[in-house]
Amino acid sequence: MHRTHTCGELRISDINTTVTLSGWLQKSRDLGGMTFIDLRDRYGITQLAFNMETNAALCEQARKCGREFVLKITGKVIERSSKNLNILTGEIEIEVTEFEILNESQTPPFTIEDNTDGGDDIRMKYRYLDIRRKPVRDNLLLRHKMSQQTRIFLDAQEFTEVETPVLIKSTPEGARDFVVPSRMNQGQFYALPQSPQTFKQLLMVAGMDRYYQIVKCFRDEDLRADRQPEFTQIDCEMSFVEQEDILNMFEGLVKHLFKNVKGIDIDSLPRMTFADAAKYYGSDKPDTRFDMKFVELKSVETLHATSLIPAGFPVFDNADLVVGICAKGYAEYTRKQLDELTEFVKRPQIGATGLVYARVNADGSVKSSVDKFYNEATLKLWAAAMNAAPGDLILLMAGQTDKTRKALCELRLEMGTRMGLRNPNVYACLWVLDFPLLEFNEEENRWFAMHHPFTSPKPEDIALMNEGKFGQVRANAYDMVVNGVEVGGGSIRIFDKTLQANMFDVLGFTKEEAQAQFGFLMNAFEYGAPPHGGIAFGFDRLCSLFGGENSIRDFIAFPKNNSGRDVMIDAPSEIDNKQLNELGIDVRK
Repeated sequence: MHRTHTCGELRISDINTTVTLSGWLQKSRDLGGMTFIDLRDRYGITQLAFNMETNAALCEQARKCGREFVLKITGKVIERSSKNLNILTGEIEIEVTEFEILNESQTPPFTIEDNTDGGDDIRMKYRYLDIRRKPVRDNLLLRHKMSQQTRIFLDAQEFTEVETPVLIKSTPEGARDFVVPSRMNQGQFYALPQSPQTFKQLLMVAGMDRYYQIVKCFRDEDLRADRQPEFTQIDCEMSFVEQEDILNMFEGLVKHLFKNVKGIDIDSLPRMTFADAAKYYGSDKPDTRFDMKFVELKSVETLHATSLIPAGFPVFDNADLVVGICAKGYAEYTRKQLDELTEFVKRPQIGATGLVYARVNADGSVKSSVDKFYNEATLKLWAAAMNAAPGDLILLMAGQTDKTRKALCELRLEMGTRMGLRNPNVYACLWVLDFPLLEFNEEENRWFAMHHPFTSPKPEDIALMNEGKFGQVRANAYDMVVNGVEVGGGSIRIFDKTLQANMFDVLGFTKEEAQAQFGFLMNAFEYGAPPHGGIAFGFDRLCSLFGGENSIRDFIAFPKNNSGRDVMIDAPSEIDNKQLNELGIDVRK
């Protein structure tokens, strides 16, 4: 028997019990007459005590062990004289009577501690060692609990988990596919699924009614903190539903997860239209943990006719939009700090040309960086419009509407961070609704689906689509946003074959192309497709949010780096010419 107990379960009530433990050597301390070892396993740490006077041989053996040696010991539980109340086993230790080295270890390339000295690259190369650290292990246990509670909720709602194929057909819409050559059909390729979209719709045609899957998906796209080439979705679909049914069901799922994983009760999720999210937050995934809404001092909607921006300052005169935020209590920001903000918004990733600021002083006067263009009366009108009180800081940006909103969004988030308003342990959830159905690509001179080709327009906007007013058509779609992160999105699907054919036509597919790409789905619709809709949650993102982190990598057992490489197993890698020849792939340059 390798163990009678784990390294995390012994307590003061176990004193005088003889136990056997196995685990890894976390730390060793030689105090002359005594040697102490911290023995670690997945469940915790227990201190081992070796006494030179009572058993010199065992003590000498223990002193020869290095970090991460795998040990098995037997001994008696005794009370610690110097207790460590920071760990659950800190009131006891084991007086060792038997000792065995199960396996020796090289010195690890970084310390296996909560706060390690290893950088990201070295920890990813030795990921199996990194997972021994409690923070990473706890993240994976959180992920397990999230998947467990997801299944508990969906099973109770009569959803059926169905696996869908991993080797599928490539489609031209969306991100780039990962492709897999076929040996038996040389010159042809499978694609790895970006989502099980068409299969879950086929399951609705098949009468499964409620489907879900915690499923691996793949996208060949550039990486960042919240993106990996392979990722996991909670993928769901329901039949005979409208948008309200979907929102209520999956609001219930998220409430269940917060309650049963985090112990937090979440109120009903507020709802915001895409147009309002863009106007007041500059983003379709607004962080509503803090207010600081945009206030427009000049916009296309008012045809530039507003007394708040009299002519005279070229930057504002030539702008489609002048918009700002009010940082409450930050009028004392120094010139250096304001210059830092200006440089922040001028970074290439944001692309703004500058920043205008105004301080509301304690006496109610307003001083700005554009005082020579505007008098005190105008500046006070700005302050009133932005609900700025004495001690507040006004930050303004100007330019083309969409670009300016996006830039101010980044500034708002930066100020929220600086002001301590983006607490990762506070959760603000909402639904964003009424997205545009289509977006026009100037380079390709055609319309693209904002979501995917199977998203239904809102019923009241179908007439606009038939009239060719594609830019005004809203999608019957919805996103769930938590703390400024899109964690889930979906839509009511097109189930009418005539409307689906019309959508393909708008997207520029010929009948032959639509049949070649999606004929199997169109054919299925000939056999009585029910009204249906669904949603997919980014499971990795949900886990990182619940764990209070920005990066999803530490919530994935074996992630890729920012170049899409697995540096632990050294993948992707070349394959030999024999395999290439079997696949019919020409290896010549």
